[in-house]
Amino acid sequence: MEITTWINKAYDLLLEYGPKVLMAIVIWIIGIWIIKIVVKNVRKRLEKNDHDPSLKNFLTNLLDWVLKVVLILAVLSVVGFEPTSFAAVIAAAGLAIGLALQGSLANFAGGVLIMLFKPIKIGDYIEAQGEAGTVKEIEIFTTKLLSPDNKEIIIPNGALSNNNIVNYSSQPQRRIDLVFGVGYDSDIKQTKEILMQQLTSHPNVLQDPPPVVALTELGDSSINFVARPWVKTENYWPTYFAIMENTKNALDAAGIEIPYPHNVQINKQE
Repeated sequence: MEITTWINKAYDLLLEYGPKVLMAIVIWIIGIWIIKIVVKNVRKRLEKNDHDPSLKNFLTNLLDWVLKVVLILAVLSVVGFEPTSFAAVIAAAGLAIGLALQGSLANFAGGVLIMLFKPIKIGDYIEAQGEAGTVKEIEIFTTKLLSPDNKEIIIPNGALSNNNIVNYSSQPQRRIDLVFGVGYDSDIKQTKEILMQQLTSHPNVLQDPPPVVALTELGDSSINFVARPWVKTENYWPTYFAIMENTKNALDAAGIEIPYPHNVQINKQE
């Protein structure tokens, strides 16, 4: 008898909620499809108008989230869960939800601040939160970096917007700081001429501001010179590596020694 009663109740529930659940599933599938089309069209329009890639990704990501929240409310309404009841539940559990979403809200606010003040943009090479890499994507809650060895680094926007950021790409020009140590018996004038010649002869080195070569330190075992050429930001590392190699070859050709530690072995006789 009890089994029959349970079967009848299950049948009644199926009749009452089955069509609603089926309708909710259909609305969800269609809604997700429509959201994808809307977001895709908005993204194309932003690309057509040549908007900042960082702003484009942020806005389309935000639009996607907002439309999905609206869709969820619509699905809950079809099932029979009224939005007003949903709001009442949220209000009743406001403190717990507020604590749970505190980090997410801070990250969202951080994302908005990044979009407003633009300390970084997609393609910039930055250093922040102990990490360094090229900005790959700025989303609502997080920013994704790509490290030089191709690792993806995800940093919360809240932490990113409230701490120091070193942006290596924000300026069109950068100065390369190089230090070369030569032996104490080396001719200072000749060494400076060789270093300057390596800087001025490189095609990537800018003449304005002019490169600088100066004796900077009398070290324990070497005379240290600084070489400071200016280059376009995108040419920084290729120029750095080339000048290092060319200067070493030029100093060797001139017979100017670059000191290095020597291991001296002392034999003790008993």
